[in-house]
Amino acid sequence: MEDTLIFGTRAVIEALNAGKDVEKILVQKGLSNELYNQLRQALKGKTVPIQFVPPEKLKRITDKNHQGVVAYLTEITYYSLEEELALVFEKGEVPLVLVLDRVTDVRNFGAIARSAECAGVHLIVIPSRGAAQINGDAIKTSAGALHRLKVCRKDNLKNSLEYLKESGLQIIACHEKTNHLIYDADFTQPTVVIMGSEENGISNEYLKRSDMQVKIPMTGSIASLNVSVASGIVLFEAVKQRLSHV
Repeated sequence: MEDTLIFGTRAVIEALNAGKDVEKILVQKGLSNELYNQLRQALKGKTVPIQFVPPEKLKRITDKNHQGVVAYLTEITYYSLEEELALVFEKGEVPLVLVLDRVTDVRNFGAIARSAECAGVHLIVIPSRGAAQINGDAIKTSAGALHRLKVCRKDNLKNSLEYLKESGLQIIACHEKTNHLIYDADFTQPTVVIMGSEENGISNEYLKRSDMQVKIPMTGSIASLNVSVASGIVLFEAVKQRLSHV
């Protein structure tokens, strides 16, 4: 991660103003000065997560003069959900969008991205907070798919789901507590698939906004699948239906 690390308030401000994609910023707790105010101004309108941490954590990251601010540049480019969705429609394609709610494991995220790219997913939408860090491990696990996929980072997934629904996409949430199977859904339509974390599943506020809730049928004794495996199964049901529909 050394090549993605930048430190010092001024250096971070310059990176933001230069349009660099920043994965996250660590700020020393209690920091308050003019430079920090300038940093806050530079962050306006950007979906960059900030963590407030004790000085000891920053010292462990770098022993250089960090001025209380350390940032990591992203290893991918983040895209605009609104612009990219418009491009999908302009090409005459049927959108397939994957929304990941609180999937924090880096390797799971990479594996999901690999399946998504193979399945022809147009966009992956993740929250700016509570998502896996897209680092070298994630990219390696994705077999490079994260360099090909359009990943959109949003502050508010609820608003994003409402926007996608208003744009004509159906919202299909995949979780265990439903009677509908994935085969009951019509994936030939413009579709958003929501997958949740293994620990917490999909947030209730997102489930309420779904048009349909589906589950993967299972006959074994283990109650659930790894989220990356489950994502692959759902996405390739969409592939099967779409190929049959052509």
